[in-house]
Amino acid sequence: MIGRTGLAVIALVLGVSSVQAKELGTFGMTYRIAEQDALAEIEERAKQVDWHKVLDKRKVENFQGPPDRVRLPRAKRNRSFPVDMTYTTEIDVPDGKGGILYPKGYTFNPLDYVTYPKTLVVIDGTDPEQVKWFAASEYDKRLDVTLLLTGGSFGAVSKRISRPLFYADRKIVERFKLKAVPSVVRQKGRMMEVLEIFVPPVSGNTIRRKGGKHATVHSQR
Repeated sequence: MIGRTGLAVIALVLGVSSVQAKELGTFGMTYRIAEQDALAEIEERAKQVDWHKVLDKRKVENFQGPPDRVRLPRAKRNRSFPVDMTYTTEIDVPDGKGGILYPKGYTFNPLDYVTYPKTLVVIDGTDPEQVKWFAASEYDKRLDVTLLLTGGSFGAVSKRISRPLFYADRKIVERFKLKAVPSVVRQKGRMMEVLEIFVPPVSGNTIRRKGGKHATVHSQR
């Protein structure tokens, strides 16, 4: 069981958490860590929003994600790279008991203290081929996977994927050094590993070569 301190450390690993609205399906928004206990701030900000008043079915269907979302290009090839999560605190991080968990200026790797059990899959929800790829992949069947969108309508994507949907904001993209999508993010030892996946386009242009042979040329979006 991860305690309050463990959750705060995980929040620092990600830089965000998610808040879900009830009765309207699963609906995710992201919040940045400010100058107080990470978990306490997230909980407080969630309480300040009356989701029943600010959201109706039409707003949920048309929701396009947070304003600071970052659109990323489609991955051109399969590749992986490590991401060092070492973090230097900009403020004193309280321990929730009146003391200090981490003093300002303290440098540490959160993954030395906790294991992040989730696998994050990031796709562009405006790209039908990426949505189709995820729906057909092993990740859609795994309970430990969290799906993040860099763009796309909540309503449109939810019609193709029947699982909780969340959005990746700029903080997530920068924290994990994401450059292209689809990307799969998971812990590997003391690092996070980002795996970019090439999704072949389904359409192409056929051109005639010398000798009468044909070749299909695919273009990247």
